[in-house]
Amino acid sequence: MRRPWSLRARLVAATIGLLAVVSAVIATVTTIALSSYLYDQLDHQLAATAARSAGPGAPTDGVSFLAQPGQPIGTIGGLVDANGEITDAAVSREPGGPGPADPADRLTTLDEDQIAALEKVEGSAKPSTVEVPGLGEYRVVTLDSPHGASVLVGLPTAQVAGTVDTLIVVESLVAGTGLLAAGIAAAVAVRLALRPLRRVAATASRVSELPLSSGEVSLTERVPDADPRTEVGQVGTALNRLLGHVGAALKARHDSETRVRRFVADASHELRTPLASIRGYAELTRRGHESIGPDTRHALGRIESESTRMTGLVEDLLLLARLDSGRPLAMTDVDLSALLVDTFSDAQAAETNASSPEPLAAGADGAVPTEADDAAGSAEPLAAAAAADEEAAGSAASGPATPSDAAANSSSSSGPAAAAGHRWVLELPDEPVTVRADRDRLHQVLANILANARVHTPAGTTVTGRVEHVDAGAVVVIRDDGPGIPPHLLPQVFQRFTRGDSSRSRASGSTGLGLAIVEAVIGAHDGEVSIDSEPGATTVRITLP
Repeated sequence: MRRPWSLRARLVAATIGLLAVVSAVIATVTTIALSSYLYDQLDHQLAATAARSAGPGAPTDGVSFLAQPGQPIGTIGGLVDANGEITDAAVSREPGGPGPADPADRLTTLDEDQIAALEKVEGSAKPSTVEVPGLGEYRVVTLDSPHGASVLVGLPTAQVAGTVDTLIVVESLVAGTGLLAAGIAAAVAVRLALRPLRRVAATASRVSELPLSSGEVSLTERVPDADPRTEVGQVGTALNRLLGHVGAALKARHDSETRVRRFVADASHELRTPLASIRGYAELTRRGHESIGPDTRHALGRIESESTRMTGLVEDLLLLARLDSGRPLAMTDVDLSALLVDTFSDAQAAETNASSPEPLAAGADGAVPTEADDAAGSAEPLAAAAAADEEAAGSAASGPATPSDAAANSSSSSGPAAAAGHRWVLELPDEPVTVRADRDRLHQVLANILANARVHTPAGTTVTGRVEHVDAGAVVVIRDDGPGIPPHLLPQVFQRFTRGDSSRSRASGSTGLGLAIVEAVIGAHDGEVSIDSEPGATTVRITLP
C-alpha cells in the first residue's frame, strides 16, 4: 500500500502543479502568437518578393529575376506554363567568389523531385506551405506575369521555425527554473505556515503519552502561541480549552479516589477491632462452662465463621488502600522456588481439609459441630501437612527443589480426597531463583492465584507451577487445564470486585478482590502480571525484577 502524502507535500505539489499549468498555458499562447506573427511577416515579405519578380520591370529571361539585388538568399523561383507545369526553376544562393559575379553563378537549378514537389502546390496568390526535398519547408505563391507565363516564388521558413524553436527552449528553461525556485519557496512557506499545526500535533502527542487512566495526573501541556486570529490558532485554542477541562476532570477524579481510599482505609481499620471483639466473644461464649443448646452453639459457630470471613475482606480492603497510598514493602531476598513449594502445599492442604467436612450430626453431648469445631478436629492432618511443608521449605532453603521433588510433593496427598481433588505439579529449576521482594505479600499473591484455580476449576484439574530465570529478573508461571475464563470477563479480571461467579454465597461466590490484590502487589514490586486463557489452558505469568 502506497504511503499517503503529508499535508506539506500535498500543498507544495499542488502549488507547483498550478504554476506548471499556468506556465504551460502562457508558453503555448506566446509560442502560437509569435509563430503567427512571424509567418505573417514572412508572407508579407513573400508578397513583396513576388511582386518584384512578376512586375513590369522584372527580367523576362527565365528565372534570372532571382539574381536581382534585394532578393533574399534561398528564394525559389519558377516559370509555370498554362498546363501548370514548371518549365524552369532555380533557387538563389550565395555567389561563389569575391567581386562582381555572373547572375548565373547565384542560381542553382532544381532537380526533378524538387520541381515535382512544387508542381503539387495549387497555383494561387494565397501563400501555401510545401516541403521541398533537400531544401526544407517553403511558403510559395504563384502570380500571373505580364510577359505570359506565371511566376512561382517561394521563401524558406527555416528562420521562422528556428526562432519558434528557440523560443520554446527558452520558455522551457525559464519555466523549469521558475518551478524549481517556486517549489523551494513554497516548501519554505508551507513549512512556516504549518509550524503552529506541528505544535498542536506535538502537544496532542505528549498528552497521549501521559498515564491518564489512574493516579494523580498533572495535565499542564498546552499549545504555545495559539493565535485565535488564524485557523490553526483557533484549533490550538480549542485544544487548550479541551485540555483544561480534561485536567479539571482528572483532578476531580483523583480527589474523589483519594477520598474513597481514605474512607476505605479508615473504615477497614475501624472495623478490625469490633470484628475481633465479635469473634472473641462468640468463641468465649461457645467455649464457656455454661450449658448451651445445640442451636445456640451452631449459631455461635456461624458468628465466628462469618466474622472470620468479614475480617479477611477487611484485611484485603486495608491492604489495597495501603498499596494505593504507596506504603513501603518489607523487602528481603526471597527464594521463589521455596515460596512456590509453600503455597502449593498450603493449597493442597486447604483442598484436603475442604473435601473432608464432618457431618452436622449431634455429638455425644448433643451439640452440633461447627466450622470452628471442624477446623479444630482437622488440626492433626493440617499439622502433618504443615510439617511436610516445613520439610519441603527446608529442602528448598538448603538445596534447590527439583522437578522430581515437586512431583513427589504434589503426589504426597493420597487417598480418596486426593483422587477427587486437583493435581498439583511443580516444575522448579535446579538452582534457587532469588528476587528482592516482600515475602508475605508474594505469598498472598500466589495463594490468591491458587485459590482461584482451586475454586473455579473442577476436580481432576492439573495446576502446574513453574519458576524461570529471565534477563530482567524472574518469572513465575501458574497454569491449569480447567475450563478457562469467559472471554467477556478476561479484560477486567484485575479490576476490583470482578467475580467469575456473580453469586455471593460462601460456597461459590467471592469478593472479587483476589486478582486486584495480585496486580496491586506485583505493581508495587515494579513487576508485571498477565493472564492468558482459553478452554483447557489458563496461564498466569508474573514477572519480577
